[in-house]
Amino acid sequence: MDWEALTDLQLILKDNENAVILVSPAPIFGVKLIEAVQRIFTWFGHPLMVDAENWMAHPGSAYALMNLFRHPKTPHNFIILSGDVHYSFVYDIKLKGRKNSPNIWQITSSGIKNEFPTTLLDWFDRLNRWLYAPWSPLNWFTKRRGMWVSARKPSNASRGERLMNHSGIGLVILNEQGQPTFISQISDPKNPIHFIKHERDKQFE
Repeated sequence: MDWEALTDLQLILKDNENAVILVSPAPIFGVKLIEAVQRIFTWFGHPLMVDAENWMAHPGSAYALMNLFRHPKTPHNFIILSGDVHYSFVYDIKLKGRKNSPNIWQITSSGIKNEFPTTLLDWFDRLNRWLYAPWSPLNWFTKRRGMWVSARKPSNASRGERLMNHSGIGLVILNEQGQPTFISQISDPKNPIHFIKHERDKQFE
């Protein structure tokens, strides 16, 4: 979708009191470090080497998307379901400085078969948390600098891990208001992996 199509989408969603589930093949809110690497490869003319299809790589679309979420009449509960990457993660997103911020969830499920190289993803995961921590000045160079993004922790993760590198199927359960009450990745039906919200983020609500 280009910025014109996204502007039309904003008009459709304006004043909608229902919760919205938006299905986007590529995550709208992705891993910042991985997006930065994709941007570098694209700048050198090799976008296909890193599959640079993230929304933030396209300035017009990214601008329209951020306007959609910042609009005061956007739906209050907004869920984004994505895949197209070989790992899973969940973000809770709020607008900075807005008491009436919409609740936004980016829920991304890995594919059924493909997985990311384990060691490489582990490095990306940890470096992303160090380089793009809430206090990091690097956040000012991203298009999401006006948003507060918090990653949930997979139940099987070790300290510092936020990305889950297991192929499988995502499961999301919603309440009557359209808010996710249960998010998990099922790679082993007998031992699903749940995404746990940080206690600090619960207090933020």
